[in-house]
Amino acid sequence: MTNVSLRQLRYFDALARSLHFGRAAEQCAVTQPALSMQIQELEKELGTALIERTRTGAKLTPEGEEVACRAGQILASVRDLADHARHTGRVLAGPLRLGVIPTIAPYVLPKLLPALRAAYPDLDLHLREAQTQYLLADLAGGRLDAVLLALSVDEPEIETLELFGDAFVLAMPAGRPVPNKALATPKLFENERLLLLEEGHCLRDQVLSFCSLKQVRNLDTFGTTSLSTLVQMVANGFGVTLLPKMSLETEAQRGDIQLLAFAPPEPSRKIGLAWRKSSPRRRDFAELGAIISGLPR
Repeated sequence: MTNVSLRQLRYFDALARSLHFGRAAEQCAVTQPALSMQIQELEKELGTALIERTRTGAKLTPEGEEVACRAGQILASVRDLADHARHTGRVLAGPLRLGVIPTIAPYVLPKLLPALRAAYPDLDLHLREAQTQYLLADLAGGRLDAVLLALSVDEPEIETLELFGDAFVLAMPAGRPVPNKALATPKLFENERLLLLEEGHCLRDQVLSFCSLKQVRNLDTFGTTSLSTLVQMVANGFGVTLLPKMSLETEAQRGDIQLLAFAPPEPSRKIGLAWRKSSPRRRDFAELGAIISGLPR
């Protein structure tokens, strides 16, 4: 019988994510020799090499890739078991690790956090802001409990709850002449430079996925990571961009951009919550979703 411990799996999971012994040891709050010894013991128990030691850190072997995937699933199940025992009969109490994508966090969290603090003072909320792919990886691995993001999510082990729709508007420089009461169409900006967030942001992919926008010839990301930067570039005449309506209260207070609604059918995204199907905290997520849906927009 293989004598694999949860400690070994936690240490290996940290190493598989960081690919660096020092950082993994720091995450696990142990010394590097202690972590290295546990990894060696795990390799001995499994009878295979999981890690290829390199001069700069570590690299997973093919067997290590498979074990890392399975270890993440095991650790997620253990966390779900603990959550079941800890949260029986209580809603939004104790630790909750929530991931939020960057094109939602600045516009929802300032309203959500005080609402949660007032209604659920026993909630110990931990936040992580990152792109969708990283948050979903952390969710699947049990390092997050739920993620607030733009749908859809094509992961069989992830369950989602749609909360509300978020339409896009066209942002142009304030001095750009536009016909009175005009609605935005691709033709209106077909000769403009369309400014988008850098690759990896789901908002960029959503904009490009609208079939009516695929014909725009001038695309530019500029390596931009925030909507605030895009608005600054639009205001200074570098091009046009699409902004989600939830961002307008924050991003559209300047007087040097103008906003145009799109002609029907207007482009939009769906905002929702995602969590592991195995999680026992559906009541928490349903309540969290109800609070988010009820926030003023």
